[in-house]
Amino acid sequence: MKIVFVHGWGFGPSLWDGVIAHLPDVDVVRADRGYFGAPEWLAVDGPCLAVTHSFGAMALLGDAPQGCRGLLAINGFDRFTAADGHAGVHPRVIDRMIARLESDPAAVLRDFHARLGSAVPAGTPDAARLHDDLLAMRDGDRREASAAWRAPLLALDGADDPLLFPDMRAAQFAAAPYVERATVAGGHVLPLTHPEICAAWIERLRVAA
Repeated sequence: MKIVFVHGWGFGPSLWDGVIAHLPDVDVVRADRGYFGAPEWLAVDGPCLAVTHSFGAMALLGDAPQGCRGLLAINGFDRFTAADGHAGVHPRVIDRMIARLESDPAAVLRDFHARLGSAVPAGTPDAARLHDDLLAMRDGDRREASAAWRAPLLALDGADDPLLFPDMRAAQFAAAPYVERATVAGGHVLPLTHPEICAAWIERLRVAA
C-alpha cells in the first residue's frame, strides 16, 4: 500500500527525508505544494495511507485520494484560525504574514522557521503559492471533511508546539469518528526532530488501516 506524504506551509518534500529513512521497503509518494519548486499533487491509484504535517492535513482533507484508507496528521489541524467558538489563532496573525509576504517573502519564511526551530528549504520561494495557502489557512475549514472521514485518523502532536496551543490541539479533528490522539515531547516539526517516532506512528496507522 502506497504512503503519500504532504508537507505543511513553508516546507517542501524534503521534510520527510528522516522519516522515510526509518521506513524501509515502503512505496512512497511525496506531494509538493510548490513553495520552492514545481508543484506536484497526489496522483495515486489504488489504496493508500496519508501522512501529513501541519497545514498538509487541511490540504489532504480538501482533496484526498479516493483510495485513502487512513490519515496520520502530525502537528496537524482541520481548522487553524478561531471561529464560532473554535479555538484557534486570530486571523490577524495570518493577515500580517500576508502583508509582509508581498514585499519580502524570504523574511517571512525566515521568521516563521526561526519560531519553529527549523531551516528554510533551499530554493526560490514562490510568493504566489505561499500567499494562496496562507489564505487557505486563514479562511479554510475542513471540520466537515474530518467529520465525514470514515477511516482511522491519528493525530500526533508535540507538547511544546509553539503554533498549536493546548486548546487548539484538543479541538483538532474533534468530530472525526475514528480519531486517536497522542502528544509527545517536541514542538511543531516532529518529522524533523522525532523522525523515528513519526515512523512508528506510520506503522501504527498501517496496522489500524
